[in-house]
Amino acid sequence: MGPVTESERVTNQARAQILKAIAHPTRIFIVDKLQHGPRSVLELTQMIGADMSTVSRHLAILKSTAILTSERRGTTIYYSLACPCVRSFLEGVEVVLQHSVSQQAAALGQQANRVATN
Repeated sequence: MGPVTESERVTNQARAQILKAIAHPTRIFIVDKLQHGPRSVLELTQMIGADMSTVSRHLAILKSTAILTSERRGTTIYYSLACPCVRSFLEGVEVVLQHSVSQQAAALGQQANRVATN
């Protein structure tokens, strides 16, 4: 294996930007809710319980990385996932999370057994 190529560096930077855009609890919530269909800023604001400017900022971050698209219907803007693959990505994160929790539980169980036998 040689050093990182320019193409790999650019690709990894782009990947990091997308992960960074998703890596906030509110934005994960938004992406999760949009898996079920388009939502307006008002709907998302009510679901999240934050002010509209905060939700709009989160939506702008997700849209800037092409995770979301928007469509104006009259005076209302609706947001939706740009790619259904985001759902698969979140499912993958859930698998990693479950694996991590299982490993931690096993480690705690082993530690409890050691304490009990001492």
